[in-house]
Amino acid sequence: MNTRHDWTTTPITTDLVRGALDLEHTERGVLPHRLPARARQQIPDGQLAMAESQPSGVRLALRTRATVVELDVVATKRVYVGAPPRPDGVYELVVDGRLVDRAGVPDGDTLTIDMASGTARTRPGPVHTVRFTGLPGDEKDVEIWLPHDETTRLVALRTDAPVHTRPAGGCKVWLHHGSSISHGSNAAAPTGIWPALAAAAGDVELINLGFGGSALLDPFIARTMRDTPADLISLKIGINIVNMDLMRLRAFGPAVHGFLDTIRDGHPTTPLLVVSPIHCAIHEHTPGPSAMDLEAMSEGRLRFTATGDPAQIAAGKLTLTVIRDALAGIVRRRAATDPNLHYLDGLDLYGEADHIELPLPDDLHPDPATHRRIGERFARLAFGADGPFAGTTG
Repeated sequence: MNTRHDWTTTPITTDLVRGALDLEHTERGVLPHRLPARARQQIPDGQLAMAESQPSGVRLALRTRATVVELDVVATKRVYVGAPPRPDGVYELVVDGRLVDRAGVPDGDTLTIDMASGTARTRPGPVHTVRFTGLPGDEKDVEIWLPHDETTRLVALRTDAPVHTRPAGGCKVWLHHGSSISHGSNAAAPTGIWPALAAAAGDVELINLGFGGSALLDPFIARTMRDTPADLISLKIGINIVNMDLMRLRAFGPAVHGFLDTIRDGHPTTPLLVVSPIHCAIHEHTPGPSAMDLEAMSEGRLRFTATGDPAQIAAGKLTLTVIRDALAGIVRRRAATDPNLHYLDGLDLYGEADHIELPLPDDLHPDPATHRRIGERFARLAFGADGPFAGTTG
């Protein structure tokens, strides 16, 4: 830290944090959560517990004349046994709506996950400082976007000028739920995940409930969405239900209805957009579960494969094609009495032709260029003049 500055230390409170639904005060800093405490008590597995603590879409938002901003953090670095090393998480500085800088930290707590044995262990690590310099000295809106896929404890915020909270209410709030694709898997940076790109284009405040491996129609997530103030709501449903082989067609339809019913209990007339899965070749016509390709792992590559039997579709096993048809029918029937309910075919965001041009690197998750394409198309189809969210932004 440069001691030539007269530093102002600002407590990290809910007034400064956007995109999180809860802040947990721990011995090693403030931990943003994307699910409230009541919902976290009902989480059935470590995958969702880890995913919801990763601050996808979470950012600090403040007004200040500061030219230097420092944020002390404890990052959680994930190590998967037998898999290639993961890149460090990225912190992004946005000033008056423009991305101006990026930074990272080299280490922190280390979470080692052995997917073969289903075990995990954590080794504590140090606090590091993320530092941004050279900001203009006038009053400005500053956002620090936290790494979308790296659990981060916020220890201290320092600036060389006082910090003021930014008043809420300037933009509509968009509440979105989806899978790892919405969470941001394989995106390079937090403002580069497709929901963040779409939110910027639509001029809305994002609350991202995209959870890697965990868009499974869990009732406690539906209740969270019911109870979260929002002007616009979207659900992207399908890929996790298929790749976990979670349910059959008989259970899927009622589960979707129940999820939508719960949201409507709290948001009876809010524009609500149901989005079906994007193209994923391994699961278009092959049910789950999916599994890691062990041969690719032995070569230091991460790839996924579908292991289900297409012959079992007739018995109710789910594929992405089956789910798209089911979702379209559910929305069509409900929309007869719910004019604010809408459907978007995920193939309009990323279809077979896009797969040929921009294939999914691991056969499951989009790369940064594909995140941008999906975000731009969602913005046009949802927020554009003919979209279900048209006229609702700003």
